[in-house]
Amino acid sequence: MADVVVLGSLNMDLVVRTSRMPKPGETVPGEQFTTVPGGKGANQAAAAARLGASVEMIGCVGDDAFGPTILDNLRAQGVGTERVRVVEGAASGTAMIIVDERGENSIVVAPGANALVGVEDVENARDLIAGARFLVMQFEIPLPVVCAAIDLAAEVGVPVILNAAPAHGINEDILACVPYVVVNEHEAEYITSIQIVDMESARLAVRALATIGIAHPILTVGEDGALLATAHRTLHVPARQVEVVDTTAAGDAFVGGLTVALLRGQPLEDAVRYATCAGTLATTVLGAQPSLPSAEQVEAFCSGGAR
Repeated sequence: MADVVVLGSLNMDLVVRTSRMPKPGETVPGEQFTTVPGGKGANQAAAAARLGASVEMIGCVGDDAFGPTILDNLRAQGVGTERVRVVEGAASGTAMIIVDERGENSIVVAPGANALVGVEDVENARDLIAGARFLVMQFEIPLPVVCAAIDLAAEVGVPVILNAAPAHGINEDILACVPYVVVNEHEAEYITSIQIVDMESARLAVRALATIGIAHPILTVGEDGALLATAHRTLHVPARQVEVVDTTAAGDAFVGGLTVALLRGQPLEDAVRYATCAGTLATTVLGAQPSLPSAEQVEAFCSGGAR
């Protein structure tokens, strides 16, 4: 059995660097092209495994050329893939990612086999989920599957860490059943209808998430770190400044770091601080899973050392 079960997406990322984002109808020259395994689910599984957790993945890939590469890469990072279903005749999920000179990205995702993850995949993994200490999920698979997994986790007493990304409509009563919900500014705006333009409006949004009934809402705010709402206050955990290369998977590294810190029994404030260090480090390397830091790197960075 694994301490962490991740139910979510597995993609192949097609990444191109360019000096700036193209305008509609415009062609701009690219500077570097790479194919890198990604997908929020796979990234978060790999992030937690690199930080020392035992991790199993649940999801789907296609029987195309990308599928074996995606699975081999996860196994190489210590993630179990026995519950990843290979769907005959389906394409694996892909993401087209443009990264500009500031490290900011724009992403278009074609879900492929991720759209074929079903409730039966959750039921077939009931024993695996029941034996875990945390179930981690995102919104890159069908929402009914996420909701079914939340129900199952509640039934077997396993806490859920939900990265409510990308932004997706979901019943607030369902969100209130999830103890840990992680969102960025865009996702927080979608859920709360509060436009985030500065730190004060970000504080309002994370407090609004708490009023929904989420026990531990966490809002990542890019280079400013993260905000955590508790029953009595809103806490800002700042991020250290680094030279940003690519922000892809920074949020996934954050989720992986949060999960591992909670596994270790760290208080939530310390867990968010550890997660912020992991997410910050991920911005210093190009690509999704290649950017995910090791436990040694995060611990050194948290203590004030260099990467």
